[in-house]
Amino acid sequence: MQMTARERVRLALEHREADRVAIHDSPWGTTVARWHTEGLPEGVSPHEFFHYEFAGFGPDISLRLPTEKVEETDTYVVQRGANGAVHRNWKGKTSTPELVDFTIKTRRDWDAHKGKLVYDERRLNWENAKKAHDNARAKGLFLTFGGGIGYDHNSASLLGPVRLLTAIVEEPDWVAEIFMMQADLAVQIVEEQFARGIAFDAAFYYDDLGYKNGLFFSPRAYREVLQPAHRRYLEPFKRRGLPCILHSCGNVTELVPDLLDSGWTCLQPLEVKAGMDLLALKRKYGDVLAFMGGIDVRKMAAADKEPKALEEEIRTKVGAAKKGGGYIYHSDHSVPDNVSFATYQRVIQLVHKHGTYGRGR
Repeated sequence: MQMTARERVRLALEHREADRVAIHDSPWGTTVARWHTEGLPEGVSPHEFFHYEFAGFGPDISLRLPTEKVEETDTYVVQRGANGAVHRNWKGKTSTPELVDFTIKTRRDWDAHKGKLVYDERRLNWENAKKAHDNARAKGLFLTFGGGIGYDHNSASLLGPVRLLTAIVEEPDWVAEIFMMQADLAVQIVEEQFARGIAFDAAFYYDDLGYKNGLFFSPRAYREVLQPAHRRYLEPFKRRGLPCILHSCGNVTELVPDLLDSGWTCLQPLEVKAGMDLLALKRKYGDVLAFMGGIDVRKMAAADKEPKALEEEIRTKVGAAKKGGGYIYHSDHSVPDNVSFATYQRVIQLVHKHGTYGRGR
């Protein structure tokens, strides 16, 4: 009998071999638009076409400030979000938004607004959450609770990276308060969902902690300021014996021992261009940490000219990382729009070829 996606992912996260490695990915919106012109059927998502194996959703942990469109031109749109941050985004292109301005600039600003960070029913669309849960169960998908948290959430949407990094050094107790209040709110929401029968399979949180050359701040700062909040976020899942997946861009190799100590059980997406080495991490931590990702999208983009390099990338990495379980396929971040539909079809074919375990499993 063929395994369900839920069973396949669960086995991988338990460091056990399934029938093949589980498959998930994150194509850009502009990538999907391109693929629809190259053979992906209209009205069909990559998730459906390639049989991705995760489903998930998360709550609103913002200050719920008024949102507005500040400016719009033919090429970009400027918007104010629910935490008061103003972002400029391109139209028709996928990129990191430009951070224009922030409402919360000082501790006094935070103190004036933090009372809004309270739980009520409007923090989640309960009808949609129940439908998403039931749909995941009907399709046999692995269901995760998540969203942006910690440093990543606040550097982009609350304080901005410069102000936040400065505060981590100069006002660590304030930053720790921000992180913990948001963690407490998220825990309230997820506990209420469990109580109402929405049974998640894992936590899947997003907190970018590194960049190309290393960490945004030291491991000591992580332990003192952010780690208590990470542990708090994970409490409902650890108590239920569920896996906890961390998405962190950049090079976070130095932080792996502390991430393990926090309770994370899987690391994603293992950004190759930032220096993350899937096979080295597997050798060193493969008995205690699962991995998701690590397949270089630059090899996908160059596949028309160097098809053998793409197969070597997948053969060597998937072939080694899958041993003993503990590995899930994903690109090393997301799939950009310089990757053709034909190439990506080849990627998934190769993952099936090199990610299948022995017969009879």
